[in-house]
Amino acid sequence: MIAEQGQTADQQDLTGKQPNREVADIFRTYGNQYLCRHRTPTRHKQIMQDIMLCRTAYQGGHIQQCYSCGAQQISYNSCRNRHCPKCQALTKAKWLQYRKTELLFVPYFHVVFTLPHEINAVALCNKVIIFNMLFNAVLQILLAFGENPQNALGGLLGFTAILHKWRQLLNSHLHLHCIFPAGALSSDGTRWIPFKDDY
Repeated sequence: MIAEQGQTADQQDLTGKQPNREVADIFRTYGNQYLCRHRTPTRHKQIMQDIMLCRTAYQGGHIQQCYSCGAQQISYNSCRNRHCPKCQALTKAKWLQYRKTELLFVPYFHVVFTLPHEINAVALCNKVIIFNMLFNAVLQILLAFGENPQNALGGLLGFTAILHKWRQLLNSHLHLHCIFPAGALSSDGTRWIPFKDDY
């Protein structure tokens, strides 16, 4: 079961304003009920626990004090779990900003490649092998698509792929999100070949 620990600093706001709800609040309210109804891997339970305890007194912290007026503020430590929305907010923002610098001024397509759910157990026990196979298969498919003259491209297609392992309901759903520009670089590298407008 999930241990219910103290409130976060945000929830202790004395201004009387209603705090924004967070993923941790949902886990605190519905987590035990969810775990009673669904088989959940131990790793997922630990992630839920980390998110709930992030930036709470349970994690410890430190006191910041203003040198001028002496006002103090408690700052609780982060869980540093890579799935935690609070811990990863800045990292995610930096990552997205960097990705934006790579974008071309052309339209983009979003395609999702999903592994059959029947092999989830095998994949989760052999992550390196299965995930490498998935990435390599998608690589070959998208490169072949770009090189195929029937698509009116006949060039090198570039793309970004991101592996997701869960659905929003936290159950296993292994899939790759891919974005690629609406065009390809010619095989000799000298010109851009755009998709047709009605593609």
